[in-house]
Amino acid sequence: MTDDEDALRARIARCLPKMSRAERTVAEYLRDHGRDAIFATAEQIGDATETSDATVVRTAKSLGFTGLLDLRRSLAREVVLETSPSHRVLHNAPDGVEPTGDAIVDQVFTEATERLAATWRLVRSADFTHAVDLLDGAREVLSFGLGGSGLVARYLTMRLVRMGRRARSTGATGFQLADDLIGLAPEDVVILYIPARLLGELEVLLDHAHAVGARVILVSSSLGPLFGSQVDVVLTAPKSASNYTGEMLAAEVLTDALLLRLASRDETRATKTSELLTSLRSDLITGEGRGARGRLPGSNGVS
Repeated sequence: MTDDEDALRARIARCLPKMSRAERTVAEYLRDHGRDAIFATAEQIGDATETSDATVVRTAKSLGFTGLLDLRRSLAREVVLETSPSHRVLHNAPDGVEPTGDAIVDQVFTEATERLAATWRLVRSADFTHAVDLLDGAREVLSFGLGGSGLVARYLTMRLVRMGRRARSTGATGFQLADDLIGLAPEDVVILYIPARLLGELEVLLDHAHAVGARVILVSSSLGPLFGSQVDVVLTAPKSASNYTGEMLAAEVLTDALLLRLASRDETRATKTSELLTSLRSDLITGEGRGARGRLPGSNGVS
């Protein structure tokens, strides 16, 4: 059996005539809402289809899977394939025509423009201002992210420090994360860059932030509905539909917007820190620190 023949849609088309009415309802839901079903339980799928969890499991087996877990793994594999850049390029091209370099570039810039426009539409002014208020009043900002999200978390930290504000970032998991949470205080703000992946550390981090009275900002593509009641602000950063553009594009632009608004709140502090940074860089280039400048002519610096 080829990969195409074994795809879920093909299985459903073959099996539908032999299924009961309830099983057909579940199968059609899986066909049309595969991405939603990847992380759903049998009970959740049953609720969505107005059937039962037992019917969901029976449907999975009728489709040739060992159970719901096996079916969800198949769904995940298909989503990964369908959203890979090479797959999208090949399948969006006209029959018999290979996409050119210019076509690929057009796709990238088109998607980037659409994602950023969607991000802008989803930003609620009240939520954005609240996030800036929290960052402005923070004793220290702790940013958290893994992988590409970790890069944006470190970027935020670097920019905050250069604005004269206390900040640190972490991408630790497991026991190592505990060390980074010890110093969290009531006046602190935690900003979480977590696009869509549910992390075991997330619950622990949120529980500890609540316990010490720290405030939390969540930047995510899809976790807002799940954790909105457990954080102070949710900023939605839409994900790529095709993987043409980087996972964190929308989150990075949101971060730049937050930083620029924050800098406008205290331009004096930001300017002084920028001047200090320039002075330190100059000293590092010339090798003339304050100690070197303060020595008397002819002194070897030994007292």
